[in-house]
Amino acid sequence: MSEQVFRHPSTVSDWDDANRIARLRETRFGRRWRTLGRSRRVLIRVLLVVLGFAAAFAQYWNVDVLPERDRLALTRPEVYEVFDSADPDKRYTAVVDLVGLGSLDAGPTAAALPSLAAIGRVWVVKYDNGGIDTQVISRIIAERADQEGIDNLFVAGHSMGGVVALEVAEHIHQETDINLIGVLLDCTPVSLHAVRSDKRDTGENMLRWMGWVPGARESRSLRFLVEMGARRDRFWDLYSPGWKVDPVEFVDAVAEVLHDKLLSRNAASNGLIEAQFKVIVASGAVDNLEALAEPHDDKRRPMIVYLRPRRALDDDVVDVEYTEQVLTEETAGPQGLLLVVRMRNTGHANPIQRSLDYNAAIADNVAPFLLRIDDTGSQQDSEQSGP
Repeated sequence: MSEQVFRHPSTVSDWDDANRIARLRETRFGRRWRTLGRSRRVLIRVLLVVLGFAAAFAQYWNVDVLPERDRLALTRPEVYEVFDSADPDKRYTAVVDLVGLGSLDAGPTAAALPSLAAIGRVWVVKYDNGGIDTQVISRIIAERADQEGIDNLFVAGHSMGGVVALEVAEHIHQETDINLIGVLLDCTPVSLHAVRSDKRDTGENMLRWMGWVPGARESRSLRFLVEMGARRDRFWDLYSPGWKVDPVEFVDAVAEVLHDKLLSRNAASNGLIEAQFKVIVASGAVDNLEALAEPHDDKRRPMIVYLRPRRALDDDVVDVEYTEQVLTEETAGPQGLLLVVRMRNTGHANPIQRSLDYNAAIADNVAPFLLRIDDTGSQQDSEQSGP
């Protein structure tokens, strides 16, 4: 008995491309629509795409943005002590330290500067992670000073923190009974013009994206993409064939971003970084300096200290020569009080990395100068170079 072989009644030629297209047309959605059939089908496809994006956006908003927004709404600025004064006679003086762009808490920075304890007790400011209000910060400092019996304040700021320090100092000088003995500015830009062009462009692009993208101020997923993009040179070789990715370095970068930027409660939020850059953009440092120069309730005019690298190009963020020129014009003169300390081996506001050099500058220049002014009660021009 011969074996029967089943054969399809159609042949290959029956299923050419033209037949396939014709069959798709016969079975497609909305094939019976006679009036505006193509337009209606296109509209439905667009609607499906929009619904897909809307569903994804709803997940992004509810899972990513809103929880972070609620958390940031509960944050507040605070002031806490890092060091007691090295000299018991200085316990009625407090040094208040503030950090710059991208940082939330000045504690680690001040901890690297034990030499500040020669001036008085060392306090630090932890910003509100949702933004910056210098009047609120100054009020919290003044309230703590009143509770602790502090008579004198010396406000210090690193990089952008110096801009905040000047605003806080003006509030302290004009609105409280506390004696403001001085303001220390570490590589501080007195205006946006003092920020080097490439860093200025980066900050302006950040502000632009913050304004364009909904939820960008709170989004952790967008922060992850930005932080990974900033580290791409570590794991992504764009110049090799196929854009080779190093998996080990990629995993290390992911772990670093998650640990330091997204899961850490001590990391600056997107909104705080935006607010910090806006402080630089709207900087009224010259106005602050003029306000500090005005007598108020018979208070002594506070001194201004400017720390900077000896070589201006060692600071790749701020044009320290420009800032020094502005400070000299605004604070020097017959009644001026300015100390400029040019430090070797330092870069842009890096006291943690170059703690020995910073501590030497404070111990050898800043503290003695403060002591001399305090002893004599005189106001005079002074410009010194660091060791």
